[in-house]
Amino acid sequence: MRIIPAIDILNGACVRLSEGKYDTAKTYYTNPVEVAQDWESKGCRYLHVVDLDGAKGMGIQNGEIVREICEKTNLVIDFGGGVKTKADVEFVLSKGVKQVTVGSLAVKNPEEFKSWIAEFGADKFILGADCKDWKIAVQGWTEETDLSVFDFIDYYNRQGINNVVCTDISKDGMLQGPSLDLYREILKRKPKLNLIASGGVSSLDDLKALEKIGCEGAIVGKAIYEGKIDINELFALC
Repeated sequence: MRIIPAIDILNGACVRLSEGKYDTAKTYYTNPVEVAQDWESKGCRYLHVVDLDGAKGMGIQNGEIVREICEKTNLVIDFGGGVKTKADVEFVLSKGVKQVTVGSLAVKNPEEFKSWIAEFGADKFILGADCKDWKIAVQGWTEETDLSVFDFIDYYNRQGINNVVCTDISKDGMLQGPSLDLYREILKRKPKLNLIASGGVSSLDDLKALEKIGCEGAIVGKAIYEGKIDINELFALC
């Protein structure tokens, strides 16, 4: 299973939220590029970058930071937050991002997203299936919908998308363990899905549990920043 550390950028700094609430943002580092370089030096291979400013609906706001991370590391980077147009996709891919995570637009404008899949290829995208009570939420998690996470994943899986990152918003940043029941149910319905778990990871045991149920990857954020997981032990698993 891939271990994918997370850098969430708000106002140019590395922050973490609790349950997706922007008013809970805690700043840990002011230079995301230096954090990415440090992690790479310790054995990190993958990186999940989220533009939290962009995720609220303003479009990509921290693209230059992402560009610099791509230029100054050899990390395999996926990026999400504020991707609204074909030009946005072209921009981040041209800077060195390997995959683009799309969530809100996939809900609000499926025809547009399907046109991107046709043009760039399904392998260039990760479906962002962020949910609360197993219902999809969008716009930086500020807007809840009645769309089932299972129906959402199934729809885009039939469009060729096989890479999905699923965040249980109620778990995110809480360090109370991941949503194992949710991921089991997704993989029961879609056993060949490349499912990346996100939210709640607080220990190496949590990662082992996610690997056991068949997750392809797991995103780790606050547990690193808060020192709950030893970074050297973590990256030794990469």
